[in-house]
Amino acid sequence: MSVFNGDRFLSEAVDSILGQSVSDFEFIVIDDGSTDRTALILDSYQKNDPRVRVYHQENRGLVESLNRGCAFARGKYLARMDADDVANRDRLLWQTDFMEKHPEIGVLGGAVEFIDVKGASMGISVNPTKDHQIKRAMRDSCPLWHSTVLMRKSVLTSAGGYRKLLIDAEDCDLWLRIADRAQLANLEAVVLKYRFHPCQVTARKSRQQALSTLAAHVAAEFRRNGQPDPLESVVEITPDVLSGLGVSVRTQESAVASRYLWNIRNMCNSGQSSHALELFTEMSRACSWRYAERPVRADLRLLSARIYWREQSYLRSIATAIYALVTRPVILGRPLKPLLRRLQSRSVGPAL
Repeated sequence: MSVFNGDRFLSEAVDSILGQSVSDFEFIVIDDGSTDRTALILDSYQKNDPRVRVYHQENRGLVESLNRGCAFARGKYLARMDADDVANRDRLLWQTDFMEKHPEIGVLGGAVEFIDVKGASMGISVNPTKDHQIKRAMRDSCPLWHSTVLMRKSVLTSAGGYRKLLIDAEDCDLWLRIADRAQLANLEAVVLKYRFHPCQVTARKSRQQALSTLAAHVAAEFRRNGQPDPLESVVEITPDVLSGLGVSVRTQESAVASRYLWNIRNMCNSGQSSHALELFTEMSRACSWRYAERPVRADLRLLSARIYWREQSYLRSIATAIYALVTRPVILGRPLKPLLRRLQSRSVGPAL
């Protein structure tokens, strides 16, 4: 675990690891220059539990912290954990048992339950479970949740660890590089509660994350075609760099808009309307709307209309909803879908 100013949810996250049904592990935590109560909380755990090993350092960023923590690890397996999530009590038991039975698997993730700031459930996300399914899905997305992963240290070492270049997409890049030399898998079981809150890196750095993810996928495509990794000589992922690798401006801006949509929707669903509105305003300044695909533009407008309504800005909400309807008239049928599904299920009747 790497943590920077994460005292709000830190104790819950640490307790969920120390309370695992498997007890034979070391818990390495890198305090990446925190200025809140993080250091005090971690030192208290280290004092009372010999499995906890805390390293305090000046702020170096997530990637350097993760690589440092992985280097300290003495075990056969490495499990990732974030300071704002909650692990299922049997997570390590399930994952180590699976890995012992499947030596061909280099990285193993699992399903997650989304929770809000207060810990209330927001739904469950299940990713593909088989290697071929995951690798196919990786052409367009990242079907391994970072804080659910357990991996073989030998595989991580052979892949070269996390790359600092891929800011906020270091996990996606690592899975793509590991996929070149090992198989991947996900458990169907929920192994972690993944918390959405306004301070997440993914919410604060949507644009850079989208560009870095594109770069990771482009590099993987080069390697699949037998070409050298084009990012080895790159010092920073920028729109110009991506253009030079054949990624059009339209593709870049569309990816940025989609990433903002994902974060705005999650902020909205978790009850963080004001923060969702801030993200929407930020996106309006940072992203060119004309390049976003029509469904994305329509969904963004609908979400913003929903937020404006919650904020009691009714006229603006109605105007934005109309804008969304003009952008994509088919969304008019969305409110009818749940009703149609219920009617269909009733007409089918019970199975014989």
